[in-house]
Amino acid sequence: MMFNATENTRTLSGMRPTGRLHLGHYHGVLKNWVRMQEDYDCFFFVADWHALTTTYENPESMSEHVWDMVVDWLAAGVDPEKATLFIQSSLLQHAELHLLLSMVTPLGWLERVPSFKEQQQRLADKDLSTYGFLGYPLLQSADILMYRAAYVPVGEDQVPHVELTREIARRFNSFFGKGADYDRELEQATFLIGKEDASRFRRYRRKYTEQGDRNAHEHAEAMIRNHDQLDNDQKQLLAGYLEGRGKALLPEPEALLTEAAKTPGLDGQKMSKSYNNIIAMRDEPKRIEKSVRAMPTDPARVRLTDPGDPERCPVWSLHKIYSDSDTREWVQSGCRAASFGCVQCKQPLIDKILEEQEVIGERAKPYVQNPGLVKEIIVEGNRKASRVADQTMDIVRSAVGTKYL
Repeated sequence: MMFNATENTRTLSGMRPTGRLHLGHYHGVLKNWVRMQEDYDCFFFVADWHALTTTYENPESMSEHVWDMVVDWLAAGVDPEKATLFIQSSLLQHAELHLLLSMVTPLGWLERVPSFKEQQQRLADKDLSTYGFLGYPLLQSADILMYRAAYVPVGEDQVPHVELTREIARRFNSFFGKGADYDRELEQATFLIGKEDASRFRRYRRKYTEQGDRNAHEHAEAMIRNHDQLDNDQKQLLAGYLEGRGKALLPEPEALLTEAAKTPGLDGQKMSKSYNNIIAMRDEPKRIEKSVRAMPTDPARVRLTDPGDPERCPVWSLHKIYSDSDTREWVQSGCRAASFGCVQCKQPLIDKILEEQEVIGERAKPYVQNPGLVKEIIVEGNRKASRVADQTMDIVRSAVGTKYL
């Protein structure tokens, strides 16, 4: 049960630093970030510790990759005035929360994460029999819970990670959510909703806990949600009491499913550095033109006069992302009628990619010319993120009994 939908719009998302980003990152992730920063309290972080879970043997290029990636974020339109940008390893609170959560996280929960075995198979050439790799989903949960985020923007394949985070938060709260002040805080929150409403709330709770009455549960939720006298922590406390658990010290986040455009690479497969089929976000115009012109097309079009099928052509997949409806119709009819050649078909696509690249390049220019600006943005973002992290760790240390002074 969450009350963050109207009161907490914080979202948390991160990317591993792998160097300059490509158009798959831009269309699949960054355009969503740019849209979200207008409506949500966004925290975007460089997941450098996560990168080390699979590339620990090659740390030499990490620093260069970090700054290149942040420049690409800024070039895509991520605005440090609207979103908080920071580096994971700069906030040691993440490591501490990861450690404390590991005390109550069952080993089996980590082993069942779908991507655990998938990545072991996909990266069979790497030695991933490490605690860091096994524990990376828990580190990911610590990243999210640190900022008490209401939402985590993900594609469908990442939903299991958010579900794991919810389970970890629930387990942590069940162990530590009923501290010494629990009864006093519960009494105070109940007092604030008024004698009559408090009585109704208890009746609803009894019906739900004793009879499983979902209607009573919904009425009780609505009462808590709509009470102006309660702050968010008090609402979380009453929500936990309603469901028979402790105070939500670490609120459970929700997966925010985002549109993730699957950008094809130059060979028609998913755009990926490992396939060597990318167009970088800040690529050289001549390289882009040469690469697109060299893209494979429908194998049925051996001669200029041979009709083709756009659905069998990797170039068409990029047209669907970049071209307007008139151009797409022109491609469909012209290809099937063999009224023009593949080189002619590729030209409007090249023009659109270069047009997009020009905008991205202009945004990147001040940061490329003055790298100090990027570092200033990160220093300020680290400071903002650290303030929130300190608040969370104060709650967590008090809960687990490690706050001595």
